[in-house]
Amino acid sequence: MVEVPVYRFDTGEVAKTPVDETVFGTAVRWRLLRDAVVMYQANARQGTHSVKTRAEVNYSNRKPYKQKGTGRARAGTRRSPLWRGGGVIFGPKPRDYSYGMPRKALRQALCSAMLGKLLDGEVCLFENANFETPRTKEFTKALKGLAVSGSALVVLPGGDVVLRKSARNIARTVVRSADEVNAYDVVTHERIVFSKAGYDRLLARIGHVED
Repeated sequence: MVEVPVYRFDTGEVAKTPVDETVFGTAVRWRLLRDAVVMYQANARQGTHSVKTRAEVNYSNRKPYKQKGTGRARAGTRRSPLWRGGGVIFGPKPRDYSYGMPRKALRQALCSAMLGKLLDGEVCLFENANFETPRTKEFTKALKGLAVSGSALVVLPGGDVVLRKSARNIARTVVRSADEVNAYDVVTHERIVFSKAGYDRLLARIGHVED
């Protein structure tokens, strides 16, 4: 069992609750976790890089000077990659970097990321976050009360529009529902802040984890 602090938005830490970390597995699967993170990073690439080949540069195709008698190396066109301003050989062109992994592997990667955060003491729970209207200033103050000083991932059960709007403009803070959070979200934030309902929803989503 791991002791996870429970906070209230108005009074700070109020208790510690035991959490069974074995629901996320018995050991962090580092290689699988790395594979998942690399996949998410690759899928985020736009792949819009492009350079011009010798067929695309804006030069005439006429011979720049005569073949013999100049003392210079023979040349047939200024578009040659050997010339300054010429085309690029095997340069990058727009491409799709995205690829996928099995859903079971992605679920296990998420569990490994969560297990690591729990063992490192970087997970906390909160309750009584009841904002009638979006309040970014109050949410920022509440995060400080939750002992969050760096980047934070706030996990909600889903559908809480007010809390999402309250946190979306806070630097280094990301709000996700328990149904959309992934391993990359977990490992790239210093603290993981769950609502109690959000944590329960995540447990229901992952179900039983096979090592």
